[in-house]
Amino acid sequence: MRAEIIAVGTELLLGQIVNTNAAFLSQELAGLGINVYHHVVVGDNPERLERVLQEAESRSELIILSGGLGPTKDDLTKQTVANHLKRQLVTDTTTLEKVIAFHEHSNRPMAENNKLQAVVLEGSIVLKNSTGLAAGMFLQNEKTIYVLLPGPPNELKPMFLHEVKPLLLANMDKPELLISRVLRFFGIGESRLVTILDDLIEKQTNPTLAPYAGVHEVTLRISANGATEEACIQLLNTMEAEIQKRVGSYFYGYGDETNLVESVVNLLKEHHLTITAAESLTGGEFQSSLASVSGVSEVFNGGVVTYSNESKSKLLNVSEKTIAEAGVVSEACGIEMAEGVRKLFNTDIALSFTGVAGPNSLEGQAVGTVWIGIAQKGKPSFAKCYHFARNRNSNRQQATLSGLDLVRRLIKQLPLDE
Repeated sequence: MRAEIIAVGTELLLGQIVNTNAAFLSQELAGLGINVYHHVVVGDNPERLERVLQEAESRSELIILSGGLGPTKDDLTKQTVANHLKRQLVTDTTTLEKVIAFHEHSNRPMAENNKLQAVVLEGSIVLKNSTGLAAGMFLQNEKTIYVLLPGPPNELKPMFLHEVKPLLLANMDKPELLISRVLRFFGIGESRLVTILDDLIEKQTNPTLAPYAGVHEVTLRISANGATEEACIQLLNTMEAEIQKRVGSYFYGYGDETNLVESVVNLLKEHHLTITAAESLTGGEFQSSLASVSGVSEVFNGGVVTYSNESKSKLLNVSEKTIAEAGVVSEACGIEMAEGVRKLFNTDIALSFTGVAGPNSLEGQAVGTVWIGIAQKGKPSFAKCYHFARNRNSNRQQATLSGLDLVRRLIKQLPLDE
C-alpha cells in the first residue's frame, strides 16, 4: 500500500508551526509496512486542496489528511473532500452530544459553528476524538482509503493509534512488520561512508539503507520488512555485520537518542576508568559535555580551563621553554598540558585541548588547527593534530567530539590514525 500525507494549514506554510504530525504518521505507517512516498503541505484554500487530492489519488492508495476539521471559517478540509468525492456532509449525533456536553460542563456559551466539529462525510467511519472535540473520518472506496484527522498533535496521535491503526490492519491482507535499526558513526563523512557502502546501497531491496548527515556525525538507518520480528532482526543482523566489517571503527552506538558523550561515559564506567581534561580553546566544553551525562561522577572528578599562557604554566607546569619555542598551538604543549592535569587529578586518562578556534590565526597557525593531548597511566603520552575548517564555535564543538572519539578508540583499542 502506497500512502500520502497531506497537511492542511496556512500556518504550516508560513513557518508558524512545525509539521510534527507528518513525522509521527510516517513512523507509524512504516511500522505497519505501509510505504509513505509523498508529504504535501497545502494552505487553507479549497481550490489548491482539490488539485492536491487529484494528484494524490493518481499515485497513492492511502491518503491521510491532517488539519482543517475545526469550527472556524478556514477549516475547510472535510467540505473540500466532500465536494471532491461528491459525498454529503452529515451530523454525527454522538460527537454533537459530546460538543454540547463540553460547553455545558465548562459553563461556556456554545457558538453555532461549534456544531461543525460533529459534521462528517456520509458513509465514513467516525473516529472518536479522546482528547478534543472534532471527529475524524475513515472512508474507503474501490481504490482509495481516505483518513481525515484533526491538526493538533495531542488529538491526532491518540486518534491514529486507537482508531485508525486497527482499521488499517483490518484492511491489509498480510500485514508485514517493518523494523529499523539506527547506527551512529563519528569521524567519517557521509560521502565517504556512502562510497564505502556503495554496492550495498545500489543493490538494496530488503533491508534498505538510508544515510543521514548529522552535526559532525553520520547516522545510517537499516530497515527490514518481514512476516515476523525474528525474520526482520535476522535481516538486520546480516546487513549490519557487513557494514561493521567495512566501517566498524567509526561506529559508536545505536538509536536516534544516543550520542557520543553518553557512549564514552558508559565505556569509562564499564572499564572502571577515570578521566580529566585541561582545556584551552574549548573553554570547558569537553568537561561540560561529560557533566551532561547522569552518573558521570563515577569517572570524572573535575578538570581545568587554562586559557592563558600563564595559567598553563602555573596550573599544569607547562614549561616556559615549550611556550617560547614550540608555542601553545603545538604537540609539545598538548602533551605537557595532558600530563599536568593527569598528575593534578590522578586519573587513568587525561586530555588536553589547545589550538586556534578562530576567527584569527595564532602563532602562524591557521584557524581550525587543534592539538589534542593524551596522557594515560603507565603509557607514553602523545598528541594528535586536527585541522577543522568551520567557524569558531563549530571548530570548538568538533574538537570536543574528536576528543571524545579519541577516548572511545583508546578504550576499545581501535586505530587512532583514521
